[in-house]
Amino acid sequence: MAGNRLPPSTTGLRVFLAVARLGSTAKAAVTVNLTQSAVSKQIQALEEHLGTTLFERTPQGLKLTEAGSIYNPYAEAAIEQMERGARRLSERAAQGRPIRLHMIAIAGERWLMERFPVFAQAHPEIDVQFTNFVSEEETEEPDIDIGHQSGPLPGRESHYLFGRQVALVAAPSLVERMGGFQRPADIQKMTLLQHFQMPTFWAEFTETHGLRGAVPAHTVRYGYYSVIIRAAMAGLGVALAPRCYVAEELASGALINPLGLGFESATGCWLTFSPNTEHRPGFEALVAWLREEAAIFEAATLAKAANDASAVAASTAPVPRQARRSSAS
Repeated sequence: MAGNRLPPSTTGLRVFLAVARLGSTAKAAVTVNLTQSAVSKQIQALEEHLGTTLFERTPQGLKLTEAGSIYNPYAEAAIEQMERGARRLSERAAQGRPIRLHMIAIAGERWLMERFPVFAQAHPEIDVQFTNFVSEEETEEPDIDIGHQSGPLPGRESHYLFGRQVALVAAPSLVERMGGFQRPADIQKMTLLQHFQMPTFWAEFTETHGLRGAVPAHTVRYGYYSVIIRAAMAGLGVALAPRCYVAEELASGALINPLGLGFESATGCWLTFSPNTEHRPGFEALVAWLREEAAIFEAATLAKAANDASAVAASTAPVPRQARRSSAS
């Protein structure tokens, strides 16, 4: 009975649809990646399975019979439904895998974490995990990496985010205790608090301010900017830190930027990922959002740096003679 008959194979249905569309077993063989003989056998098997002739041969090629025309839309619907089902399962499996985002701690602390709730609320379907750490024996490769580097990485799609503007910072009490900053060379009498991954900052600072060959009185190295910032606030030394990471402390006065000293570094915070892997659903939306937020963050940092530079210039500008006479009187 027809109700007990097994459905035809998907290969048979695809071959049938290809021949119906192209009118030729030879042309159909190319599209379904089979030999012409195999295509003919698939059509014969489908006709035997259905108990009817699906094609008739004409001078113009193979043409659907009346039975073939009736069967055609059902075959199309069957293939479409199977393809949709497969896509749905694939999407479901992909959605079950989170996007792994690995970043340096200071970028999360000073930039991303306070902004991320906006993205999470707008995209509740996107699962983002903020670490690639699994266990002592196993780590997972992150889908996105945010870290310090001096430019694009080979084999990675790379986008600059922020952090090239670097400032000299210190606690007001330390500057006062050391007799103040009168000129850039005064940094040589200070202890330098240095991030071990940013050894070029000192060379860039001395090159910018004409101090090539100068060395600080002492150097203490740390592995985290959050620790360097706390050490600077405690008066343990001066630090060269990206302005965006010390904006809060500069605004509150917990740290100062003596003489507005700083420089533009070759090193900054970059977002990178492999362009050759199949990305999770939501990946493009997350990358676009991260880049947009970083641009806003960087613009605010640059605007604040410009305002601070103007303030320093105004405070150190010589007083005109006329103004000095007026104030004296």
